[in-house]
Amino acid sequence: MPFLDLRWSVILAALALGFASSGVACAEKQYDPGASDTEIKIGNIVPYSGPASAYGSYGRTEAAYFKKINAQGGINGRKINFISYDDAYSPPKTVEQARRLIESDEVLLIFNSLGTPPNSAIHKYLNTKKVPQLFVGSGATKWNDPQHFPWTMGWQPNYQSEARIYAKYLLREKADAKIAVLYQNDDYGKDYLKGLKDGLGAKAASMIVIEESYDNTEPSIDNHIVKLKATGADVFVDIATPKFVAQAIRKVREIEWKPLHIINNVAASVGAVIKPVGFENSQGIISAAYVKDVSDPQWKDDPGMNQFLEFMANEFPDGDKLDSSTIVAYGTAQTLVQVLKQCGDNLTRANIMKQAASLKNFRTEVLLPGISINTSPTDFAPIGQLQLMRFKGERWELFGDVDTGG
Repeated sequence: MPFLDLRWSVILAALALGFASSGVACAEKQYDPGASDTEIKIGNIVPYSGPASAYGSYGRTEAAYFKKINAQGGINGRKINFISYDDAYSPPKTVEQARRLIESDEVLLIFNSLGTPPNSAIHKYLNTKKVPQLFVGSGATKWNDPQHFPWTMGWQPNYQSEARIYAKYLLREKADAKIAVLYQNDDYGKDYLKGLKDGLGAKAASMIVIEESYDNTEPSIDNHIVKLKATGADVFVDIATPKFVAQAIRKVREIEWKPLHIINNVAASVGAVIKPVGFENSQGIISAAYVKDVSDPQWKDDPGMNQFLEFMANEFPDGDKLDSSTIVAYGTAQTLVQVLKQCGDNLTRANIMKQAASLKNFRTEVLLPGISINTSPTDFAPIGQLQLMRFKGERWELFGDVDTGG
């Protein structure tokens, strides 16, 4: 009998250990709506139509990239279900699509939705719902506010820092400039304008001779360009989306105005802006970059660029490799994949934000050398550096040092 008792004790102990191990395994897998053993639902809102439809390439690129990831087995064995809707760059439509994604589709997070006004419209809603608004497709400074909006994080360099880099350049190279500013009349345009003024400091009042705003619903900004030229300005700071920057380049050439033309990074695409308006009309334009440019021959043997070009050839042959939005979307998607990998089997919304705020010197290899992604619980601005570039011939040429705009 003592032997029997001992045998049962061993069996019971083994069973108890087995149940305990099973409990630990179950505990390791934690899911919020949109996640399961087999799937991760990701929501996305971009303007496939309307005045900012050039940015539709973001959603199309990301869809192709996640399809590639799924073909390779997914992330930790789970396939990505990427649900992307059109908001036509209209904030009320953005709200409608966000509610659809959260309350009907039940996605785990909203990823890289495009634009400052559209994202501003869903900013409080997503934070109230405690749904990650991750890697927002906008450089507005408001996305870096973890104290008040802990569920929202940007990705690209912020607009104010970029504008301060232009201001530093002007103070150094053209301190007597008369600056005409065109800006979109919303948070996006005002963010850039504030950065420019902050960068110019005490000289802003004397150097900026006109601040002209436009609405993104206007069919044309030609009349604004004529007004800017009439001031006698010799520097044109152009804070606009691709459609309107293209119009501005054409009109500047048409009316034979010859200012130093500075355009913001979000509209510096060779494929979407420069090539359509003509290389000959774009010579000498200045902007800033944080990702590599396909047209720059210095990257012809670069492993990261070659991976991107291979992706474009095999997974997204209809995409425009010269469109900077495409390479930015590719890099942003790679960053999300890294975050989801770090989450392991804990696919809760809280852990997604925790992992997104724990990126240390992460590089997607489409970033310029010297630029890496770093976040923390108090820093929701993943990329903080850019480098100036000038358009020459049929491509952008980088110059100067990588700068934070500080």
